[in-house]
Amino acid sequence: MTPDFIRERITALRMRLGVSEYKMSYDLGHSRGYINNITSGKTLPSMIEFLGICDYCGITPAEFFNEKISDPILINETRSLLEQLPDGDLLFINQLAERFMDH
Repeated sequence: MTPDFIRERITALRMRLGVSEYKMSYDLGHSRGYINNITSGKTLPSMIEFLGICDYCGITPAEFFNEKISDPILINETRSLLEQLPDGDLLFINQLAERFMDH
């Protein structure tokens, strides 16, 4: 994992949430330039701040670092919806997903 990955991931997550760097900084309890300082390469977040960013985005640190998942927020939103479905509908969606994977 490189510092560039961390910066790019934070930017992608922030954009997915539709919030500005200023708003995210403010929501995390920092000055307006906090997120900009991270994404511009001036600094990296501490471990505590990193965990706060993950929490803010609604993802786990493992999801943050999983390069196979391009949009961990979407995965979590979809998982949440799937958990609410009855088993029959869930089975149908599972079979549909398997068909997509075969192509």
